[in-house]
Amino acid sequence: MVTLASYRPRHRAGRSTLPPGVAFTGAALAFASLYLAAGAPTPLLVLFQRQWGFPPLLLAVAFAAYAFALLAALLVAGSLSDYVGRRPVLVGALAVELVAMVMFAFAPNLGWVIAARVVQGLATGAASSAFTAALLELAPERHKRLGAQIGSVAPAAGLGVGALLAGAAVQYIHAANLVVFGTLTVIMAVATVILYRAAETSRPQPGALASLVPRITVPRTARREFLAGIPVQLTAWMVAALFLGLGPSIVRGVFHLDSGLLNGFTSFLAPATAAVAGIVTGRHHARRTVLLGTAAVFVGAVVVAAGVAAGLLPVLWLGALISGFGFGASFSGTLRLVGPLAEPHQRGGLFAAVFVVAYLAFGVPALVAGQLVAHLGLLLTVLGYSAAAVLVATAGLAAQLRLARATSPA
Repeated sequence: MVTLASYRPRHRAGRSTLPPGVAFTGAALAFASLYLAAGAPTPLLVLFQRQWGFPPLLLAVAFAAYAFALLAALLVAGSLSDYVGRRPVLVGALAVELVAMVMFAFAPNLGWVIAARVVQGLATGAASSAFTAALLELAPERHKRLGAQIGSVAPAAGLGVGALLAGAAVQYIHAANLVVFGTLTVIMAVATVILYRAAETSRPQPGALASLVPRITVPRTARREFLAGIPVQLTAWMVAALFLGLGPSIVRGVFHLDSGLLNGFTSFLAPATAAVAGIVTGRHHARRTVLLGTAAVFVGAVVVAAGVAAGLLPVLWLGALISGFGFGASFSGTLRLVGPLAEPHQRGGLFAAVFVVAYLAFGVPALVAGQLVAHLGLLLTVLGYSAAAVLVATAGLAAQLRLARATSPA
């Protein structure tokens, strides 16, 4: 594994590389663009549904396919860059992402869209941990905290901004799908060149093939904290999936508004607020942050249900803001609680376990909701989904309070 002491870009003889500041800025923008591209399909999926006439379940499948593919790639290739270097993994992942953008741009039917989501998830999962490490390593010595902050905030911010911009494109631009993914294709091509020209920051070492075997281990010292964090993660990622997976369908099916801009804005609020929460709460005590975040998810889910039941879109948006803040605070706090409880060589397996819970909560509830829409209708499905999030948040608060009492000084 690379240590802080070795976070120095290495310049290969005979190959010119970008200046460190340019490489760091380019890597940060490339990482954000990866998640911007992941958020872009959210408002476009409703457009595809209107054009091709597929059922709500397939809409949920198209959303969840990304989460499951990302999880698979993260588990298999999450530590590969520690062994072969950051550049090969990042350049390869961005090249695969470029293929996904082309598939989206020219997709003739939903099957192609789902396939593109799978390819996109694989690329994002393979690149995420390598980007997180590379940002810290490429950051100037006095800005290491900035590299870590970008690594934690860029995914949520990118998802939100991608949904917002794609929604605006649907509203105002003809052939929005081609314009959005054509633009993203160019961005990914430029990002691939930038990362290819960046200096390598990790020393390759033996064991690359062995690293591809998924390892999900929770050290004994972290098990109690990990188990207490499961309901916290479940409710936070459930609510995130509600807005990114069902947000546009809610705007159209419950509020009877057919607007790409409103679709994108509704999907934008929760992840964007989560990104802000990750920054704002980063200096506060982790346990307090988790309790505050879980309580916010609880309140936000109640407000969402109230807005949907009353047919008031601004109330739904308020629920998105509250629950989005809770999502960002509770997840970042959970990572800060479990991380120090594992030895450095155990953290890869521990964080893999954390993300298994997170992405299962991101994908499975959306699939279940898509199935229920056909039987219960969208309104009852959203109300039931919100009620389930409230129940899980209650369990999370109870688990965290018990652990807080057990670990507090006498």
